[in-house]
Amino acid sequence: MRILLLMLLVTASPVLAGEYAVLATGSRLHVERHQVDGAKVRLYRDGGFVEMDLAAVSEFEQDEMVTQPSAPAAEPVPSAPAVPVAVPPPLSAAGMADAAADKYGLPRQLVRSVMAAESGFQPLAVSPKGAIGLMQLMPGTAAQLGVDPFDPAQNVDAGTRYLRELLERYNGGLRHALAAYNAGPGAVDKYNGVPPYRETVNYVFRIERDFLGRELGRDRKSVD
Repeated sequence: MRILLLMLLVTASPVLAGEYAVLATGSRLHVERHQVDGAKVRLYRDGGFVEMDLAAVSEFEQDEMVTQPSAPAAEPVPSAPAVPVAVPPPLSAAGMADAAADKYGLPRQLVRSVMAAESGFQPLAVSPKGAIGLMQLMPGTAAQLGVDPFDPAQNVDAGTRYLRELLERYNGGLRHALAAYNAGPGAVDKYNGVPPYRETVNYVFRIERDFLGRELGRDRKSVD
């Protein structure tokens, strides 16, 4: 039995599966590799990377080695001619915003305005506080929502779902929901409204102005 096991290990083809970045919040992010640069660390994934404070990562765990046993040779089987399948192009940032807005019943222009304020439509944006992606999910929030924040589609879907939950929590109050998205529901509940934080007040004002501007622009186009 030991000899057979040894033979299987020798003939198997090892594939390095990457590693996990264990964040200080307790969530784990799967990446290809990392590079430390002073107080910053770069997490490489899908041909790009995101940069965050090294202090936000507690440790790195090597992913297990995945082995692919060699398959026995099989007789060639004639195959039918391949039929080309049209693969839809990946959605743009605005396209992902619109798809998520439609899914959760929110105005498209609102989700676009939040995305513009959060990340400027940049998929690899990382804030100084560690928020990730197009709608800037914190790792802990992403873990609670059960998504990979480095996946743009998952990120936007989860961010829009969270915004919808906040709107329902505050009975459709847009300012309350936006303030909670920025500063957290605890701060909004504490002050029974938009908390007196300059960043949050400016954030709510900026999105409201952008949202109304987008809505007015859309109405003018429909009239024309």
